[in-house]
Amino acid sequence: MTDGDWLSLLMFMSFIVLIFSGFPVAWVLGGLSVLFTALGIIAEVEMGWDIAMSWDYSALVADRIWDVMNNWVLVALPMFIFMGIMLEKSGLAERLLTNLSKVLGVLPGGMALSVVFIGVLLSASTGIIGASVVLLGLLAMPPMLAQKYQPELASGTIAAVGTLGILVPPSIMLVMMADRLALSVGALFLGALFPGLLLAALYTIYIIGVALMKPERAPSDKEAPEMTAGLWMDVLKAMLPPLLLIFAVLYSIFMGLATPSEAAGGGAAGALLLTAIYGQLNVDVIKSACLETTRTTSYIFAIFLGATAFSLVLRGLGGDTLIAKGLLGLPFGPDGILITILLVVFLLGFVLDWIEITLIVLPLVAPVVLDLGFDLVWFTILFAVCLQTAFLTPPVGFAIFYLKGVVDDTITVQTIYRGVVPFILLQLVGLILIYHFTSLVLYLPSQLS
Repeated sequence: MTDGDWLSLLMFMSFIVLIFSGFPVAWVLGGLSVLFTALGIIAEVEMGWDIAMSWDYSALVADRIWDVMNNWVLVALPMFIFMGIMLEKSGLAERLLTNLSKVLGVLPGGMALSVVFIGVLLSASTGIIGASVVLLGLLAMPPMLAQKYQPELASGTIAAVGTLGILVPPSIMLVMMADRLALSVGALFLGALFPGLLLAALYTIYIIGVALMKPERAPSDKEAPEMTAGLWMDVLKAMLPPLLLIFAVLYSIFMGLATPSEAAGGGAAGALLLTAIYGQLNVDVIKSACLETTRTTSYIFAIFLGATAFSLVLRGLGGDTLIAKGLLGLPFGPDGILITILLVVFLLGFVLDWIEITLIVLPLVAPVVLDLGFDLVWFTILFAVCLQTAFLTPPVGFAIFYLKGVVDDTITVQTIYRGVVPFILLQLVGLILIYHFTSLVLYLPSQLS
């Protein structure tokens, strides 16, 4: 190892340790960047270490930060966040759950199937895991427990479906990944479409299987009304407006009719209009949505700036070369190295938020993946699914604690742990299928090109 390798390794390990200190992640990233820039220059100038670090490099960091803030692709982020928050406040999920449970309630597992469908729609609307899990937990858990659902099945379904928010387009995570890797946002959205639907289909098959083999775990609603044309019409009325909005946003991006930023602006305006149509729009709602959007956007962009500085300084110390040498030096073939990368990402998901992993780890491993001959769009979707699985996995899966924060004391953390295990296995099945059948990711982007 070179002199710079020791400093880059120390820099990365310091980041992992300081994450547990309670300091904001953005300040940790920025502070380490300043500290190790100084250490690198001192080590080179005063101690004679062989490190390609200089004050010119710190100027490059400032230039790159300006480029981040001047990036038009990232204008889509606050618009997509605002769109999701407004759709959440419109009462869409509550209206859909009420109508779908009436239609599907007569079937064993019908309420859980309703949650899966609504969760997919929410994922495409909000794109934020915390919002989806919390909203589904508040709306769906009480009626599922009242209907005598097994608590493990109810909590596992809600937590798993809520995590689809970072994968199903239009996803703010995919927008960030596209920016970091200089990929097309539309290509990533199309690539994620089938994998997201595949995971939802696996959840559905599992719920139907449990309901058929052990109906006491997912009983039907004895008081549900008979299915009528009127009930189906109520479902369609509740479902069509948000579906049409999401379709319009995605279609305009895929067909090149609008840039992601323009499509996001149209989606935000459409969500505002739907909230008004549903009678939920008032000054307090607009104020609350704007404040939530500002907080979330500020949090993301603060980490953007810190991660940009961190990544550049780490590269200046030779960290990217160290990572490439370490991965390519593993005694595995290309597939073994790729699986190792995914395993490390999965483990990092226990302690880091997806934003830090996307901004720091993904740009460091992507060149290695390209050198191994893999398609970058396909790898990025694998990376995203792996992160989504980490959100569910005990002991520190974020979705588990989002859900625990909004359910009553009868649902313990251990109950949620047991509930998510089958869904984690389904996630791994989905990951294996995506790994072996690359067309699940690459078919739609190839049709776009």
